[in-house]
Amino acid sequence: MAALALLFASCNDDQNSIPTNDDQSKIDMSDFYVYTDADIDEAARLAEGKSKACYSMVNLNRMLNENPELEQNMFDIEYNSRKFIAAKKGGNGNGNGGGSGGDGGTGGGDNLGVIDIPVYVHVVYSNSSENVSDQQINSQMSVLNEDFRATNNDTNQAPSEFAGLIADSEITFSLAGVFRHSNSRTSWGTNDAVKAAYPPVTPNTHLNIWVCNIGGGILGYAQFPGGSSSTDGVVLLYSSLPGGSAAPYNEGRTATHEVGHYLNLRHIWGDGRCRQDDFVADTPSSDGPNYGCPSYPTVNCRSNDMTMNYMDYVDDACMYMFTEGQKTRMRSIFASGGPRSAMAN
Repeated sequence: MAALALLFASCNDDQNSIPTNDDQSKIDMSDFYVYTDADIDEAARLAEGKSKACYSMVNLNRMLNENPELEQNMFDIEYNSRKFIAAKKGGNGNGNGGGSGGDGGTGGGDNLGVIDIPVYVHVVYSNSSENVSDQQINSQMSVLNEDFRATNNDTNQAPSEFAGLIADSEITFSLAGVFRHSNSRTSWGTNDAVKAAYPPVTPNTHLNIWVCNIGGGILGYAQFPGGSSSTDGVVLLYSSLPGGSAAPYNEGRTATHEVGHYLNLRHIWGDGRCRQDDFVADTPSSDGPNYGCPSYPTVNCRSNDMTMNYMDYVDDACMYMFTEGQKTRMRSIFASGGPRSAMAN
C-alpha cells in the first residue's frame, strides 16, 4: 500500500509540473482547478436578492460531471496556455501571486495579429419583446468591439493603480448572420436546451450566441474552451442587450463578460474566495463578486479589488477593462494547437 501511495504521489507530481520539450523547464500546474462551489454560491446570491448571476461556472460543473474527459482537456489547454505565457514573459506561466513569473504583461508580440471572430446570433423568442431588433444586435456587436479593443469612453475613469494595465486585446467581432426562431417555450434554463433545439453553426470557426429568455434571474452563461463543439458558444438573456429592460445590466456588458469566459477567462475572484486564483497575475485576489458601482478603493484579500474589470459582477456602466494579463491569456488559445486556433487570421 505504501508503494502504491508513493507511485500515485509521484504520478500526480508529474502531472502538476510537466517539463517542456525545448528547455526542460517546468510549467507549474499545482494551482490548477476546474470544479468550484459555484452551484451553491450562485444559488445563495440569487436567494439573497442579488440580481446579477452568471452561470458559466455552474454550467462548467455540470459539463464536468457529464463528460469525464473534459477535465483532462481543460488541463491540457491550461498547460499549453501557461507554456505560451511563459515563453512570452518568462517564469512558470501560472499567473499566481503577481510576481515576474506570471502573465501580468504581454512581453512583446505574439505574431497572431488582430484576430477577428465571425459571429452567428440565434434569436429564440416566444413574444415580440424577446425578438430583439437588428439594431440591438448591431449595438451589441459595437459594444463587444469597443470593450475588447479598449476604445470605450469609460477607461479614463480608471484609478492610477490600474490605469496602466488596461489592455487592447486585439480581438474583434464581425456579424456573420442572424437566425430567428419563434418557439412557444418561455424559458430555456442553463442545461443547453436552446443549443439542442438550434445547434451552433460551424462552431470551430464562428462564435455562436443564443439570445433568449433564460429564466431564473440568470443573465448569461458560456462554454469554456475544451467542451463539445455541439454546445460551444454563449447564451445571453435577451433583455441584457443594449436598450433591453434588464437595467442596470442592459448596456451589453453581459456579452462582454460571457465572451471572456468563452475565451478562457475566469471570474476575478476565482470562484473560490481568496484561496483560489483566476490564473492572471495582474488581477488582484478577491473573496467574491462586487455589485452596483463600488467606490475605490474596495479592499478584499489585503488588496484593492479591480471592480471595474469585465469579469466582475458590477453594473454594466461601471465595468470597463480587461488587463494585459487577461489579454495574453485570451490570445493564448488562438496560438497554433490552441482550442480556438482555427479562428486566428
